[in-house]
Amino acid sequence: METLRTLSGAFLVTFAALFPIVNPFEAAPFYHVLTRDLPQSRQRALARKVAINGFLLLLGSMLLGPWLLVVFGVELPVVRIAGGLVITALGWKLLTQDDYSDHAAGQVRDDAMERAGAFYPLTMPLTVGPGSMSVAVGIGSRKPVGLLNIADIALYAVGALAGLAAIGLSIYIAYRFAGNLSRFLGASGVEVLVRLSAFILMCIGIEFLWSGYLALAAAHAGG
Repeated sequence: METLRTLSGAFLVTFAALFPIVNPFEAAPFYHVLTRDLPQSRQRALARKVAINGFLLLLGSMLLGPWLLVVFGVELPVVRIAGGLVITALGWKLLTQDDYSDHAAGQVRDDAMERAGAFYPLTMPLTVGPGSMSVAVGIGSRKPVGLLNIADIALYAVGALAGLAAIGLSIYIAYRFAGNLSRFLGASGVEVLVRLSAFILMCIGIEFLWSGYLALAAAHAGG
């Protein structure tokens, strides 16, 4: 019973903390727009690669993030400010682009292949951005309460790993069926959703910038 409680607790903490920020279902329209001119086999392969990349990036942030911040003396608010700049720029580009498909056929294919990189921008920052990486670093630096022996800590690690795997699976499902979602909404619906999501993406980026600045200012004021 105690083992199940430890596993489920670690799983829920990891999944519940990361899923609202990663939110692959909100990013699915972006994924469809950036990859819809590619063959379906390529789209499915990219969805799988993005899910794997996202899982590994979050795992690396969770395991190495706290240690790297200490070693290199990088403050977490600085990471949020830099990531906020990237997210804001991406949101602005998608918001102000006049038309997603008004190009010559060959140019559309070339641009789509250039944009649809499995790591950049589909994995980072579109799917896994500074917010989710910051949360993963926080989870990795969090000391579980009440775990006194190595066996309990190992169980907690397994539960957290399962939570990350569930995040990766949700990314794959959302991106794998992004085209079905887009067909359900129609061209106009996708256009509206993409523009609205782009604006929200800009707002999130600015919020990261602002919160990072406030945290950095408070840290230096307190010091």
